[in-house]
Parts: sequence; structure tokens; C-alpha cells
Amino acid sequence: MVRNGIDCIEQYDSLFQGRRLGLITSVTGLTAGFESTIQVLHRRYGLAALFSPEHGVRGDVPPGELVDTYQDPVTGIVVYSLYRRDSKRMTKEMLDAVDAVVYDMQDVGARYYTFLYTMLYALEDCAEAGKDFIILDRMDPLGDRVEGNVLREEFSSFVGGFPLAMRYGLTIGEFARMAVDRLGLTVKLTVVPVEGWQRAMLFPDTGRCWIPPSMGLPTFEAALLYPGLCLFEGTNLSEGRGTSFPFVEVGAPFADAQKLAQAMQGKKLAGVAFTPAYFVPAASKFAGQACQGVHIHVTDAHAVSAVKVGITLLYEIMDQCGAEAYFLPAAREGGRQFVELLCGSDVLTRQQRSAGEVLAAFEQESAEFAKQKRQYHMYG
Repeated sequence: MVRNGIDCIEQYDSLFQGRRLGLITSVTGLTAGFESTIQVLHRRYGLAALFSPEHGVRGDVPPGELVDTYQDPVTGIVVYSLYRRDSKRMTKEMLDAVDAVVYDMQDVGARYYTFLYTMLYALEDCAEAGKDFIILDRMDPLGDRVEGNVLREEFSSFVGGFPLAMRYGLTIGEFARMAVDRLGLTVKLTVVPVEGWQRAMLFPDTGRCWIPPSMGLPTFEAALLYPGLCLFEGTNLSEGRGTSFPFVEVGAPFADAQKLAQAMQGKKLAGVAFTPAYFVPAASKFAGQACQGVHIHVTDAHAVSAVKVGITLLYEIMDQCGAEAYFLPAAREGGRQFVELLCGSDVLTRQQRSAGEVLAAFEQESAEFAKQKRQYHMYG
């Protein structure tokens, strides 16, 4: 079984002993024996503070819902919010309460996931305040494979705050090393490494149980498809939220399930199969309305190119449904459309290209990113 950083903590006692520790964590912060990282660190060293990302430290806050500062009901430790309306940064008050900040959350391996930028912002804030930063590393559940384009700076947001590929093939510790180097941060960064993880491994190869990092990714299959299917959040099409199969089923009331499934099955995309899907979301887009679309079945996880699946499906639905399917407008006048923030460019909204042309351009960018990231690898 692969051992994450928290499972190897006894080898690194000197990093933690005698220090006021603050911990950034979530429901995925668990040992191999399913004990909370909060409990482990508090018992061994004492915790001075907890810091909450999106979804809360116990995973009980819905997606996108803001988090207030509160007291953890289990330990009584104050929980400072890093997902507030006014800011997602650490304040002087928060940093004055600690000597070092520890980070332990299972990342997804997709550029859009906000845990990445919670870590990045905290790393920058610790650099500015002269605080040490310690990452209890975890495997990338999507392995080493790189897919998609690289985010352009002018499209930066909290769903894309660093020039990464859509599927970037780095652990959170490796990404932190990249960020420190690329941004020129002066900070004492320590990464407690994973043991037993090889880059070719996907999550099912690790012997670990899947702990949903959020309510929208209940299964590994959903996480595997997420780098491509998340783009549908920028459309008026249902990406499956409010159903039992988020990021596995896609559709709308105006789609034709049989026609769409037949067309997608005919494209013979590696590692996946498509069947007609009929669903009624309980929440999110089209709540309470009957939708038709496709269910994506993963037949070979190692062969799946999620971005290819997502882009191909997006263009096919847009072609079949015409004007009924569209990209959501910007949330505010003069702002970027959400799909542009997710995509990290305006290639889908401003440039008239076919799915094949978009994917060819993406492949060039991902190949270059795959070369650049190797210098930050910690694992074989």
C-alpha cells in the first residue's frame, strides 16, 4: 500500500515538536488507518489553529459556499476560513498564531481544483510573513499523465491560478516546489514525501480507499474524467451535479440520449464507452427537470484522455443541439466567461476551431509542459 506523508510522520518529529502548528486540511486528511490528520497532529504535537479551504475542514460545506471562522466541534480548535467572501488569503492575525503551517489535503490532479490555490496562496503568505511551510505529500490520483492546454496569465482566477496543464501530473509537494522556483518565493518549504508511489500509478493501483475530496467527486471515475468534463460547468448543460453521477453523466432536457450516445460511441475514444442516460437532477442545473444525455463508462483507466473526451463530447452536443446549448455569460459586465476561466484561454468562445484543431493545439502545449515539469519530480 502507498503511504502518504501523514503515514510517515514519525520519521519527521523534529519538524513539528515545540512549535505552534497551523493545519490546512479537509475531509481527505486521513491516515491509511482512517484517522484524521487533525487528531494525529493535535495528539502528537498540539495544534494552534486550523485553516479551512472550500468545503470546510470536515467536508461538510457545499461546493462554492463561503466558510466562516468557527470553532471545530471535535477539538475545540479555532478554524480560520481561507474561503471567505472578501479574501482567500491568510491574514496577519492568522499567521501570528502559528510558527509553521502544515498542509495535508488530497488533490485531484486537475488545474481547476481550488485546493491547489489555497495551498499556493498560503505558501505565498508564509513567504511574506517568514513562516515555515510543511506539506504532507499525497500521490497524484491521476498519475503522471499530462493533458490539455496551459493556462494563460490573463485568464487567472481561483479555478486556475498558475500556468498548469488541465491534467498536470504532479503531487501537491511537487507543485509547491515548482511554484517556489517559478515565482521566486523565499520560504522554508519542507515536503514529507509519499512512500511506495510510482508515477505510472493511478489511484486504484495504490491500495488506498477513495475518500471523496468534495461532494462533486464521489468516485475515482468522476475524478479521472473531471479534467475534461469540468468544462461543462461553463455551459448551460448539466455536468451531472445533483445526480448520483456528477462528471460522469452529461445532458439537458433538449438533448437526444440515443442520438448522442450513438455518435459518441462511434468516435471510439480510448478507455471509455457511452450509453444513453436519462436523469432528473435534484439540484444545480435543470433541478427537477427530465434530462437526456450520455453516461460515460471507464473501460480502461490508464487509456483515458479526459480532456479529449470532454472536448469531443462538448463539440458533439453543441453540434446536435444548436443554439439551445451555449456557454454561460460572464457573471459581471466586462468579466470573463466561466468556461474561459476553466479553459485558461478563449479558444472555445472566441476562436472558430473544430474539436480536432483544439485538441491538436492542446497536445502541443501539454507535451511542452510535460517536459518542463520533470525537474520538479520527487518520485520515479
